[in-house]
Amino acid sequence: METQKIKKSKDAVVVSKSGDKSVVCQIDYKIKHPKYGKYIRRRTKLGVHDPQNQAAIGDRVEITECRPISKTKNWRLVKVLKKAVTE
Repeated sequence: METQKIKKSKDAVVVSKSGDKSVVCQIDYKIKHPKYGKYIRRRTKLGVHDPQNQAAIGDRVEITECRPISKTKNWRLVKVLKKAVTE
């Protein structure tokens, strides 16, 4: 019997269009300093596969883990949660 691995899903913000069918997303989070107790801001940048080129810079998107698509891309765009406000 084969067990199926649960894939991670995260919300992120698009910070760059890095080419055709590719975007770079950023996840911001805070951690507590082990000694001083102050909260520190950290971020993770992930290469995301966007096959329909539907995400734009500033959009909030949902991404999920997938097989490696290239050297740096192993996340896939699920949907755009909120479009960026353009003035």
